[in-house]
Amino acid sequence: MVTNSYLHTNGPASLRLTALAGGRLRVGVWDSDPRIPAPFGRPPRDRVPIAPVHADRGRGLRLVAEYADSWGGVSLGGGTLDRRAGKLLWFETGG
Repeated sequence: MVTNSYLHTNGPASLRLTALAGGRLRVGVWDSDPRIPAPFGRPPRDRVPIAPVHADRGRGLRLVAEYADSWGGVSLGGGTLDRRAGKLLWFETGG
């Protein structure tokens, strides 16, 4: 998710890891682009294409879909100078 933020957006980004009750972990990535990429948008979120064997990219979101217990994305609106703008993509796993 961090790599996708770096490759597909212009502007700042941040990563937050949060330890939750019961040994769970929440990973959140914020960036300045408000567009929510598939598969973090509308259902069915479980349909992430498998990357071709020799592809350089395309495995990260598939790994999230396979191993995360829950995941999603929230658009925070537009505006490049507003730190509250952009999107937050997240997933939870563990426990």
